[in-house]
Amino acid sequence: MPERPRQLPLDLPVEPRYGAEDFLVGPPNAAAHALIDRWPDWPDRVVLLVGPEGSGKTHLSAIWRERTGAIAMPASAVNETVLTSGEACAVVIEDCDQGALDEHGLFHLLNVMRVKGHALLTARTRPRGWGIATPDLLSRLRLAPVAELGAPDDALLRAVLVKLFFDRQLMVDAGVIETLLLRMERSFAAAQRIVAALDREALSRGRRITRVMAAAVLQEIG
Repeated sequence: MPERPRQLPLDLPVEPRYGAEDFLVGPPNAAAHALIDRWPDWPDRVVLLVGPEGSGKTHLSAIWRERTGAIAMPASAVNETVLTSGEACAVVIEDCDQGALDEHGLFHLLNVMRVKGHALLTARTRPRGWGIATPDLLSRLRLAPVAELGAPDDALLRAVLVKLFFDRQLMVDAGVIETLLLRMERSFAAAQRIVAALDREALSRGRRITRVMAAAVLQEIG
């Protein structure tokens, strides 16, 4: 039987679900989730959320923002309005170890938060790996509690794969999930890339996702 001609799949954006009910809790992220859930009963007014790419930092910070009304900003552009506002506030500062870091602005922001608000900082690594040149800032960050997200175990990675397929409205057999688990890199970021690649492959072929297709895509990704 001749193979169907490939179609050109549309690269449609997939909106991730960042609700509290959508976060999948397992041993690698339970402590971080519990600390976020404890707010405002935090051990400190500044908390670091640290974990590898795709580990759930954005999701947890979105849950916290929804709960607190926090504003979000990149570490390279600390907003001066936060520093001058007279009201208590909450702020998320994202990707502190990626790109330029406004050390002066961040240092003053942390001083403000210790008096009248809370700050959640996200990064892939702990502060000693951020390349900070200001000793006082580095010392202050090292004193902040760290909520760490680890690499996923099989149970959590399985649940994440199911959720990623569901977010794309894709139905797959359990055998596809198990095939992926046996051969894929053990990370959330890899799960996201693989599901996106399988979605494109299924659309281009006009076929459902099978174990054979999953194995082929994994080999192609390398």
